[in-house]
Amino acid sequence: MFGLGRLRSCQPLAIMATYGYICPMHTGIRELRDNLSRYVRRLEAGERITVTAHGRVVAELVPPSAGSRGRRPSRYDELVAAGVIRPAVEDGDPLDRWPDIRLPPGTAAGLIDEDRGEA
Repeated sequence: MFGLGRLRSCQPLAIMATYGYICPMHTGIRELRDNLSRYVRRLEAGERITVTAHGRVVAELVPPSAGSRGRRPSRYDELVAAGVIRPAVEDGDPLDRWPDIRLPPGTAAGLIDEDRGEA
């Protein structure tokens, strides 16, 4: 679906790993028509899609604004709409599986004092 030419038009190949996060998605009209439901799902997830015809941009598809859903947009919604960030693919808190580490009271202060040579 994504040819190498599309990657080069956006960012150097050396930073290809971050391509999906910093570049808008581009697609041609035929590809959009043939895979419309896939692109609608990506719009629902908050992505912006640039539509091209013969190599030139003719349209930009964006998710509906929060105002059209009956509420004021949050800063998060604004960043997603601007293409600065992408919404998470999975639901839930990513920190749920992390262990809960608790130090006895005063331990951190003691370690800092020791590190500074004040202990």
